[in-house]
Amino acid sequence: MNIEIELEVDGRWIAEVKDLPGVMGYGKSREEAISKVESLALRVIADRI
Repeated sequence: MNIEIELEVDGRWIAEVKDLPGVMGYGKSREEAISKVESLALRVIADRI
């Protein structure tokens, strides 16, 4: 799973899985954003199975 991470101007981190449209997560830290987007991506994949 390829996760793109970016720091927003307001200080929040956003993580996004480009291969799964709409799967993104915000966090106060880089790790929190990654954790949230991984969790969401796994739920989306499970729903598609």
